[in-house]
Amino acid sequence: MPRKGMRSLFFSSPKTATRTAMAPTSPSITFSESLMEDDFSAAEEIITKWDPDSSSYAKITSLFYDNRREAREFIKSVRDLQRAMHVYVSEDSSSEKIIRAQSLMQTAMKRLEKEFYQILAANRDYLDPESVSERSSTNTTVSKRVSSMAMSDLRAIAECMIQSGYGKECVRIYKVIRKSIVDEGLYRLGFERMSSQQLQKLDWDSLEHKIKVWLHAVKIAGKTLFTGERILCDHVFATSGTVKESCFSEIAKEAAVNVFAFAESVTKCKRSPEKMFRFLDMYDAIAELWPDIESTFSYEATSAVRTQAVNALIKIGESVRAMIIDFETAIQKDSSKSPVPGGGLHPLTRYVMNYVSFLADYNGVLVDILADWPLPVKTPLMDALLTDDSSTFSSENPLYPVAIRLAWVILVLLCKLDGKAELHKDVALAYLFLLNNLQYVISKVKNCNLRLILGEDWVAKHEEKVRVYAANYEKQAWHKVLTALPDAPAGQQLSHAEVKEGFRRFSLAFEDAYRRHSGWLVSDRKIRDDIKISLARKIVPKYREFYAKYRMTLRNERGLDVTVRFAPEDLENYLSDLFYGDDVSGSSTPLHQPGRRSG
Repeated sequence: MPRKGMRSLFFSSPKTATRTAMAPTSPSITFSESLMEDDFSAAEEIITKWDPDSSSYAKITSLFYDNRREAREFIKSVRDLQRAMHVYVSEDSSSEKIIRAQSLMQTAMKRLEKEFYQILAANRDYLDPESVSERSSTNTTVSKRVSSMAMSDLRAIAECMIQSGYGKECVRIYKVIRKSIVDEGLYRLGFERMSSQQLQKLDWDSLEHKIKVWLHAVKIAGKTLFTGERILCDHVFATSGTVKESCFSEIAKEAAVNVFAFAESVTKCKRSPEKMFRFLDMYDAIAELWPDIESTFSYEATSAVRTQAVNALIKIGESVRAMIIDFETAIQKDSSKSPVPGGGLHPLTRYVMNYVSFLADYNGVLVDILADWPLPVKTPLMDALLTDDSSTFSSENPLYPVAIRLAWVILVLLCKLDGKAELHKDVALAYLFLLNNLQYVISKVKNCNLRLILGEDWVAKHEEKVRVYAANYEKQAWHKVLTALPDAPAGQQLSHAEVKEGFRRFSLAFEDAYRRHSGWLVSDRKIRDDIKISLARKIVPKYREFYAKYRMTLRNERGLDVTVRFAPEDLENYLSDLFYGDDVSGSSTPLHQPGRRSG
């Protein structure tokens, strides 16, 4: 067309314009209206094509799986249709266009509702919480890609349906399918909801099994199952904070509350000290999960889950404190009256220290549970513990709550052992009993976390007590032997009678000590050797000197073997045979055939 013609088209004279306007014509259509009509027609075409009721193909085929390009066009067409409807409503809310548009919108929503369900159902394996949370190292590139694609499609559909006023239908489908996945996940983990009354009817073995299953389930549920659901829900309904909050709450809140309520219900069962460690395991599991619980259930609508988790921690903590008191009381009430043969290890010592050493492994948990928990009413015993100059019992020590409590439990044990020592009528044996049991306590402390908790000062202080017990044992048990040999006045010789009496008294004293002590026990090898070396140094050199100096004095004495029963080397052999208890040959070795056991 010539330029002149173009100008005449756009710049007609007023006269021409007036004439044109006055001429009878059909209603004018604006450019935007024309585009809208085109969009409406395009939307009608694609929506009708994918109407589930329009053909068998449309009914059984997935739009998002079969033709992703058309799926994007479908979503765009729905948005175009929605904009057109707003315009039509503003012009004439009862027009034929509105009726057509509403019918098309219903058809489109029916299609999207079907697609939403199909994507959720078909991708269960790729939308599992573990895949969604991306915490599994076993996820393949393919599964991650499929998961990402499905999440993107679900989000697109959800946004479209919510913006079109059909959010309820979308959310309803999502809640039903995803809630079933959460319930199925807990079932596969072995978690079974049980009331307090049901749990109280179980014997301990059955209850402990339930707790073990729960410990396994709660870690996976807290870090994967619920977290994955929160991530998926937030992604799919990202455009609506209200929808994603209510949706996640209905899917996960009840299940999560039941999971954490289990731990609280267990605390209502009959308690006993042997259950302590499973309770600590439950506390530790929830405490470790707390950051995940706070972030996953941060919505106000899911605050009940946070509350239940906190209540479980509180109740478990109360039960643990009560069991510690029960344990202390059981130690104090131990009524066994039989002395331990040979002054060996008391069963109470072994039981208590094994128990306390296991408790020490939970020091991180116990710091929380025992914080701000007062010790028993102050007594002189408690004052002695609190005035210990060790930095272990300083409030500045991070482990102070655990240190002071476990030190107190051990102190209760040691006091009880003092009473048990009195059951041994022989004072020397009582000291050996205290030595053996305290050394066992120290050994347990040194070989577990108790050493870190109680500190080196505590160990050194109690090792010194062991040395005192050993010295007291020597003094009580070997005093007659050590004082049997007479000392000659300076510059003089002992008489024949004095020498004979000296050998006789020493032989009788040593023989009596050996026979009485041959069945006694020092369980720690180093201390056993130290005591024997100490006795040998005090007895043998003095006897060797006396033997060398005066034996010839009795060379013509009849029955010399009865008077002088031991050669110096015999003493060392006899001493080396001591402190192995009744289960060794030393307790029955004839005095004139000394054992050759190495010291």
